[in-house]
Amino acid sequence: MHIEKIKSLLPHRYPFLLVDRVLEIGEKNIVAIKNVTANEEFFNGHFPGAPVMPGVLQVEALAQAGCLLTLENTDENPDEIIIVFSGINKARFRRPVVPGDQLRMEVELISMRRNFLTMYGTATVEGDLACELEATAAIVPKDKL
Repeated sequence: MHIEKIKSLLPHRYPFLLVDRVLEIGEKNIVAIKNVTANEEFFNGHFPGAPVMPGVLQVEALAQAGCLLTLENTDENPDEIIIVFSGINKARFRRPVVPGDQLRMEVELISMRRNFLTMYGTATVEGDLACELEATAAIVPKDKL
């Protein structure tokens, strides 16, 4: 899945669109990438002289991959719903992510009950674990926000 298809499913836009490409997608799992460049706006302040991708943005990138997985496997119209975090559990950060890295995100759907999802995700750089988490999310009609 290329960027235009990603943009057709996700409401996020620069500088908050954090998935560049989907490499694989199935019914319960997705593999996506984020190319981390020195041009990222957040590196201006995190941290000058020692740029590190904020952990919260790694979590967000995994969440966006999970949203793509969900949207590709539902009959819901992406223009009518939004998928929002309802919980972030067991988040761990194992190594810094810096400019030039390629963040490989793998997200697995653990369960889906009605409009509530549980997912497990990992983000790696060159095979080294950078971030892992379990997250829960809800599918919400946009007119209910």
